[in-house]
Amino acid sequence: MSEIPAPVLSSVMTVEPQWIDYNGHLNMAYYNVLFDRAVDEVYELLGIGPTYLKRSAHSTMTAEVHVRYLREIHVDTPVRVRFQLLDYDAKRMHYFEELVHADEGWLSATSENMTLHVDMTAKKVAPWPADVMARFAAMKDAHARLPVPEGAGRRIAMTKKNGLR
Repeated sequence: MSEIPAPVLSSVMTVEPQWIDYNGHLNMAYYNVLFDRAVDEVYELLGIGPTYLKRSAHSTMTAEVHVRYLREIHVDTPVRVRFQLLDYDAKRMHYFEELVHADEGWLSATSENMTLHVDMTAKKVAPWPADVMARFAAMKDAHARLPVPEGAGRRIAMTKKNGLR
């Protein structure tokens, strides 16, 4: 792999009118569309995109996602996603994404993901091939210089105040 950006920054995307909900801002489902489109770009960089699926009959499936909605975005807003590989092992990839305003840079949402490598014929989790593991290692090395993102590893829970739930 050539020089790996740290973090990987997606192409600029625009919030589409049909994605706006009755509250006048981006519907929660479409945050995932934006995050997913950015991951498609990263998958191409890692060599695990659609061509990989056709060639190897292996792909990825999301096992877990944690999205935080931090600031509203509206129709026609230009956005980008910053992608950071947090970790990986023989069968999984753990990454963190930040949706930011493309011009002003403020943070709108984050998405933490655990993705599985799947043999699509057997429909079972399977080990990554050696060439993919090497690309993960190169990306992890590049991303190791980045701080752990604020919000990574969080869980959803009610906090206690004054002994009450």
